Amino acid sequence: MNLHIATIAVIAINVLVSIRGFNDASFFERYKFNIGAITAGQRERMFSSGFLHVDITHLFFNMFTLYFFADVVISEFGWFKFLLIYAISLAAGSLLALFFHKDEPYYSAVGASGAVTGVLYAAILLYPEMRLGLMFIPIPLPAYVLGIGYLLYSIYGMKSRLGNIGHTAHFGGAIGGYATALFFRPDVIFTDTLVVLLLAVPILLLFVLEKMGKI
Repeated sequence: MNLHIATIAVIAINVLVSIRGFNDASFFERYKFNIGAITAGQRERMFSSGFLHVDITHLFFNMFTLYFFADVVISEFGWFKFLLIYAISLAAGSLLALFFHKDEPYYSAVGASGAVTGVLYAAILLYPEMRLGLMFIPIPLPAYVLGIGYLLYSIYGMKSRLGNIGHTAHFGGAIGGYATALFFRPDVIFTDTLVVLLLAVPILLLFVLEKMGKI
């Protein structure tokens, strides 16, 4: 696959910032997502945390996913709109995490997962019938099915605090990618109405559960 220069640039920035974080604990602590620090005025953490990673494995899986789906989005929207989707999804992930964890001053997170999930969700919205497979699912499934399943799993993860994973940021990133892709391609609402509605179901469910105090 011949990667677009924009994809290479995003991966390179993630790698360089993450390596700095691996080797400099004070740098990592200063720029990670932390509720207490953000509410105290360090708003740049909402963006900088999206380029830090816990370890090489965390970095690899995020960049590996971006490698497969970034150019799908670029081929449809161009590099500038791809970067907008990436940035908006990163911001949306941080904003949703801030909303859900605002009363937890010690809550922290790092990783490009929100931004990458936004790019993935944008790609799913553009090509809902493309087949995706997972290691534990031997038969490739339509992308929109996995997209819906992933968000439902994220809701479960948020509700049960499952694992050391930023489920909230993943979900927020998906919302960012979904909304931005629809803004750039509103015709999808008419050409793939059912898929658009189905992908919106977990998003609506999340806020209904939040309103009911169930999450």
